[in-house]
Amino acid sequence: MLSAADAAERAVHHVTGLTGRTAESVIGIERAGQKDEGWRVTVEVVETHRIPDSADILAIYQAEVDGAGELVSYRRLRRYPRGRAGQD
Repeated sequence: MLSAADAAERAVHHVTGLTGRTAESVIGIERAGQKDEGWRVTVEVVETHRIPDSADILAIYQAEVDGAGELVSYRRLRRYPRGRAGQD
């Protein structure tokens, strides 16, 4: 059985591998389906680096991994300037 920490690590690996971007943090994790079916992980990613860093563009990705840590699905939920996470 995959732990939450291992699922988060695998999800970050998958998202960064597919997007070619740097993960900023894991901002959410929850069970996907029944106990051993996998995890849904929300990852914050730096989409565009800018100078200064406060002008970076971030994005939220949601990845679902199965009980073995393999990617089932992922999608970008939204993009926003750093410091404006609560605003669309």
